[in-house]
Amino acid sequence: MADNNEPTENHAASGDNSVPSENGSEISIDALARKVQESLSLAKKHKFWETQPVGQFKELGDTNLPEGSIEQPTPLSEVKQEPYNLPSPYEWITCDIDSEEVCTEVYNLLTNNYVEDDENMFRFNYTKEFLRWALRPPGYFRSWHIGVRVKSSKKLVAFITGVPARIRVRDTVVLMAEVNFLCVHKKLRSKRLAPVMIKEVTRRVHLENIWQAAYTAGVVLPTPITTCQYWHRSLNPKKLIDVGFSRLGARMTMSRTIKLYKLPDQTTTPGFRKMEPHDVPAVTRLLRTYLQQFVVAPDFDVDDVEHWLLPKEDVVDSFLVESPDSHEITDFCSFYTLPSSILGSQSHSVLKAAYSYYNVSTKTPLLQLMNDALIVAKKKEFDVFNALDVMHNEAFLKELKFGPGDGKLHYYLYNYRLKHVLRSSELGLVLL
Repeated sequence: MADNNEPTENHAASGDNSVPSENGSEISIDALARKVQESLSLAKKHKFWETQPVGQFKELGDTNLPEGSIEQPTPLSEVKQEPYNLPSPYEWITCDIDSEEVCTEVYNLLTNNYVEDDENMFRFNYTKEFLRWALRPPGYFRSWHIGVRVKSSKKLVAFITGVPARIRVRDTVVLMAEVNFLCVHKKLRSKRLAPVMIKEVTRRVHLENIWQAAYTAGVVLPTPITTCQYWHRSLNPKKLIDVGFSRLGARMTMSRTIKLYKLPDQTTTPGFRKMEPHDVPAVTRLLRTYLQQFVVAPDFDVDDVEHWLLPKEDVVDSFLVESPDSHEITDFCSFYTLPSSILGSQSHSVLKAAYSYYNVSTKTPLLQLMNDALIVAKKKEFDVFNALDVMHNEAFLKELKFGPGDGKLHYYLYNYRLKHVLRSSELGLVLL
C-alpha cells in the first residue's frame, strides 16, 4: 500500500537567505523551515497511527513485549455495523472490479493520481488486467474494494482495497488482509480522507473476522517490520537514459553502456520453459518448501499458486526448469508487469518494467536462473527489471548489474508485533 496521501514537493534552495549554525556551517532558512514543516506533518500523520494497534516507535528495542496480536479480536456483534462518516459531499461505494465501467474508473483514478517518484517524472500505471488479477485472488471479498465518490457528479475520487491472504509469521499462519492501492485524488489531499479510508477498510476486514493486515509504503510510519531497497537492471539503457530514469555513468559513452547491459539472445539453462497449468502442484511444493526458511512469508496452496503465478499476458510471467532427464521441476522464477507513465518526455509515454516476484533455485544456480529471467524479459521488450533485496535476491543483484535505486519500501503488519526488526533477507513476502 503506497500511502500517497501527502504530496511531495521539490524545493529548490533559493537565494542567499542563510543563517550560520552552531558549527559555523550555514543552513538556509528554507531548509530550516522545511525541517519544521516535515516534523509537523509527520506528527500530524502519526497522530492517526498512534491510535492504531501497530508497533510504536517508543517500543523499539523493548524485547519484553510479546510477539503476536497487539489487540485481541472483539466479538463480531461489537464491530461497528455502519460505515464511518465521510465529509458531506462524498459517499462510499463498493467497486465491482468485474464491471468494465468501474474498472475503467479505478484505472483512470490510479493512472492520474497514484504513486509518483520524488521528482514527479514517473507514475505507476496499473493496467485493468493487472487490477483484476491483484484484486480477485481466491476467497476475495468484493466489499473490500472501496471507493469514495462525489455525490453530485458521481466522480470516483479515492480508492482503497484489501484482499485476504494467509501469512506465516515464524510458526504461526495468520489470516490477514493485504491492503493496497490507497489513492486520493490530487485535489483532495488536504481533506484527511486517508485515515477515514484506512478505518473503513479495517472495519470491513473485521466484519469477516480477520484482525491482522500487511501493507507497504514508501514513507516511514510506525513501525516497519523491515525496510527493503529497490534495485534496477537496465534492459533498454538508451531509453532509460533518454527519459531520465537513469544517467550515463561517469566516463561512459552510450555505446559502451549499451554493450555493458547487453544480454544473450537465448536462455542457457537446459529445460528452462514457461510454466503451464499442469505444473501448478509441482511449483506449489517447490515454493512452499523454499518459503519455509523466511520469518514472514505467504502460506500458498495450489489455488493461490494457480492464481498468482500461472502466466497471464502482460500481468505475470513464470518460468521453470524441468530436468531433461528426470522431468522433475527443480527451479522457478517469476516477475510481474507494472508499467509507469513517463510524465515529461516528448518521445516516450510508457516505461515497461518487470518486477521480480518469487524465485526458487534448488539445482540451477540462482544467478543463472535470474540471468535467464532477464533474457526473457528483454525479449518481451521490458525496459527495466526491478527487484527488492528480499529473500535471496542479494545473491544476484550486483553480479547481474543491478544498481541500487532511490526507492525504499517499508513493510508493515497491522495488529501484529514482531520483537525484532527483520533483515530484508528474512522476508519472503512480495506485495504488489
